[in-house]
Amino acid sequence: MTDAIPLTHPSGGERELAAVAEVFFAGQGPQGQALEAELAHRFGAGAAFAVHSPGDALHLALRGLGVGPGDEVIVADYALPAPAHAVRRAGAVPVLADVRADTGTVDPWAVADLIGPRTAGVIAVDTAGLPADYTELEWITDRHGLFLVEDATCAAGASYKGRSAGALAPVACLSGAPNGEGGEGAVLLTRDPAFATARTRSGTGRTLSDRAAAILRIHLARTAELLQRRHAVAARYTDLLTGDGRLAPPHVPQNRTHAWHSYLVTLHPGVDRTAVVAGLRAQGIGCGPGPQAAHLPTSAALARHTLALPMHAELTLSQIERVTEALLALIS
Repeated sequence: MTDAIPLTHPSGGERELAAVAEVFFAGQGPQGQALEAELAHRFGAGAAFAVHSPGDALHLALRGLGVGPGDEVIVADYALPAPAHAVRRAGAVPVLADVRADTGTVDPWAVADLIGPRTAGVIAVDTAGLPADYTELEWITDRHGLFLVEDATCAAGASYKGRSAGALAPVACLSGAPNGEGGEGAVLLTRDPAFATARTRSGTGRTLSDRAAAILRIHLARTAELLQRRHAVAARYTDLLTGDGRLAPPHVPQNRTHAWHSYLVTLHPGVDRTAVVAGLRAQGIGCGPGPQAAHLPTSAALARHTLALPMHAELTLSQIERVTEALLALIS
């Protein structure tokens, strides 16, 4: 039987195991504190707070910004559910904005059209590891006196105009675990001292365990190594898939770099995605839809037609070729 190719795969080894073993002798606290200090320095943040999950980081960001009942927060329609859920968890109302057709990141001018008297701010998502348009988003939010939060939980190692994802807005949420490579954990980063002072870490399960912090420290230290390997995977996929009119590889504008949390191809509307998914899975190839959407035109079209291919640092060239050969055969 042909070996399976999973959609995601952990990239752990002896260093991660050694870090976890150290926790049992050091007790609770040192790893989380070290992680926070390292990331605050690395991203030029006034403070960093390690929490259990990306959703917890986003919720903590909204709490620190004073978001509550009666407020509206603009989020992308085409995205994972965590940003909208965090807004609701804070007692506010998420307002969905459409996205760019070429990048899948939130459309700044769609955001501008949605601003009203109850709008408190914007959560910009670095979709699948690709940063959003922060120059335009900063201009819009500054003009209207709104906060801007960067959801970079899929984008560790990416950049926008030479600036690192995780440092593209005054408040950012970051995870060092693309596609499950580093387990649980997320970090809230802020360069606003007032926000850091106002913040309180309360609520069950929000503080990151030392075990998870130890693993996350290793993976954040390995960001460049793992990203280089994912870049090579993405480049090979793109070489093999470019020029076929039945699908479009991901588009990366020249002013930013991608973290390749996911490799999303957009299938031609005439291609039956359900049949393609079934065909790939029957051959042991992991795949699935991309981010979901509610109803906005561009977001809904992307949600119907995007397909996530296996993407992680452990993929081999022969596996990539097997995936692309199977995909092209199924859409022919």
